[in-house]
Amino acid sequence: MIFVAFYGMILLKRGVIVIKFRLKVLLAMNDMTQKDLAEKTGIRQPTISAICTGSIKEMPVGVVNKICATLNCQPGDIMEYIPDEE
Repeated sequence: MIFVAFYGMILLKRGVIVIKFRLKVLLAMNDMTQKDLAEKTGIRQPTISAICTGSIKEMPVGVVNKICATLNCQPGDIMEYIPDEE
């Protein structure tokens, strides 16, 4: 099975990518939609969408906990830190 990884990203002010989100990939691997995840976790659908697109500014620990419990994953499966190359 081949997955195309669409990563959400958070950018620093100088434009360096530091956090990539892999929630879209995890949802695809679990054959689940953003709406399904919202219904199972109680997290608002716009919040899940913001995580998927990388436009979320802050992600509360409670949100991470609900996603991990539902998708049976670890926080590092949802997001990845990319060190600055400078």
